[in-house]
Amino acid sequence: VQLQASGGGSVQAGGSLRLSCAASGRAFSTYAMAWFRQGPGREREFVAAVGWSGDRTDYEDVVKGRFTISRDNAKNTVYLQMNSLKPEDTAVYYCATGPLWGRGLRREPYNNWGQGTLVTVSS
Repeated sequence: VQLQASGGGSVQAGGSLRLSCAASGRAFSTYAMAWFRQGPGREREFVAAVGWSGDRTDYEDVVKGRFTISRDNAKNTVYLQMNSLKPEDTAVYYCATGPLWGRGLRREPYNNWGQGTLVTVSS
C-alpha cells in the first residue's frame, strides 16, 4: 500500500485543517491506519489511529476532543480533522498503515509510511 498525505498548510491558532491520506492498493480496507507527527526538534509521536472497519479509534491525550480520525474505505482514504489548533500542533504529519485487520490501537505496529505534510500553526 502506497500512501500520499495532503492538506497541510499554515493556520492561526484556533483554526482548523483537514488532512487526507490517499492509499493505493485494494487491500486498504483491511489495514488499521494511523497519523503520527514530528515537530521541530522532537521525535515522531503518535496522534491517532483507526481500525480497519472504522469503528474503533485511539487518540493521544493532547489531541483528544480536538482531532478526529476517520476513514472512507470506498475512497481508500483516511482523514484527520484538526480543530482548535495550537502552536504546539506545528509538525510534519505522517500517515501509516498498521497491521492487517488491526483494531486501531496505538500499540499496534505501524510500519508503512507515506511522505509527510507540514502543518504550521501561528499564535
